[in-house]
Amino acid sequence: MNHNSNLVLPAYQTETQTQNETDISVWRFRGSDTAAKASSVTMRVIVYKLFDECSLDVKKPLLPLAHGDPSVYPCYRTSILVENAVVDVIRSGKGNSYGPAAGILPARQAVADYVNRDLTNKVKPNDVFITVGCNQGIEVVLQSLARPNANILLPRPSYPHYEARAVYSGLEVRKFDLLPEKEWEIDLPGIEAMADENTVAMVIINPNNPCGNVYSYDHLKKVAETAKKLGIMVITDEVYCQTIFGDNPFVPMGEFSSIAPVITLGGISKGWIVPGWRIGWTVLNDPKGIFKSTGMVQSIQQNLDITPDATTIVQAALPEILGKANKEMFAKKNSILKQNVELVCDRLKNIPCLVCNKKPESCTYLLTKLKLPLLEDIEDDMDFCMKLAKEENLVLLPGVALGLKNWIRITIGVEAQMLEDALERLNGFCKRHLKKTEYSVQALSNGKI
Repeated sequence: MNHNSNLVLPAYQTETQTQNETDISVWRFRGSDTAAKASSVTMRVIVYKLFDECSLDVKKPLLPLAHGDPSVYPCYRTSILVENAVVDVIRSGKGNSYGPAAGILPARQAVADYVNRDLTNKVKPNDVFITVGCNQGIEVVLQSLARPNANILLPRPSYPHYEARAVYSGLEVRKFDLLPEKEWEIDLPGIEAMADENTVAMVIINPNNPCGNVYSYDHLKKVAETAKKLGIMVITDEVYCQTIFGDNPFVPMGEFSSIAPVITLGGISKGWIVPGWRIGWTVLNDPKGIFKSTGMVQSIQQNLDITPDATTIVQAALPEILGKANKEMFAKKNSILKQNVELVCDRLKNIPCLVCNKKPESCTYLLTKLKLPLLEDIEDDMDFCMKLAKEENLVLLPGVALGLKNWIRITIGVEAQMLEDALERLNGFCKRHLKKTEYSVQALSNGKI
């Protein structure tokens, strides 16, 4: 079986589907459009549109580098110790029952012990909620914050699921910038300028998806101080905390919970490379008890009561999985990712229309700036990616999907040979669409670009 077989790829369109002309006026039901607006801002909508541009006529295998799932490639397979932890639970029969909505106690204790390794203000099992992946944590927390006229501050660029769930929950979205000229630091003055009396929270992602930076202690402290000044909580997505291959150390936002209350979202999907196991957690870092007095704890519990529970089998394996987590367990994966970053950055030097301003030091993506003035018949990043998919069967993610127009995101969490092939196609595509100036024609003929 091809190791790409589990990737969620639409089939090539080979024939036109016709609308069923059955008279529907006799039926009283209709599909709801409640999720239509939220769905329209998800990454999947854009990725599927790009897949639809690919064709068997191109005579090249499809290279899906728009979304990230390293687990489908053998070189990223998780540790045998992690797999055995789940197998042992299955064979013991201890994971066959229902669990409480907040998660089984051993799992909550394991997460508390795990995050407490790096925290001054320790959390307890009651501060931990087990979720169906990190995404359910996003959904539950944002729904718990929803009330009339409330708004939430999201980073730009960002992981699109935050905006989708905020829209679905009726929260107004306001976006603050991450500054590429300052290594993607948060525009804190911009946050203060856009917040008002209806602002309830700000979201940060650290290590950052999609930028690949890791925030410093001093910067995160300023984030907490800004949140305190505005009277809002900080929601921090730290799911990539074990996917760091640069020099900057990871500092958990919970370290600053004595300044402002912090909700930490995490999980095993990225660090342990098992996104299909769907286990995440929501941790309340709140030594002053603000979440309890404001009703947030109760609201989170109520929202969990009406949502699906995380699988008991993997919950029961968490004490073994998290208890044995150490740097060596993640070293191989992070080494491969670092090598892939060097490979991509080296090849991009020969592709004049794409520039990487900063090498990522975490996560599984690399952002490049699209230099549109060098290209002809390319309108923007979406047009670039659509034509690239159509001509090369290569799917990259346009920055507009992340809120960053005229940037391109390349997934590096794949095998090196796949990246080599992708960059060769990308180079050929850019050369074909390069503006025909005297310099470019001469440079192309001399092999300089």
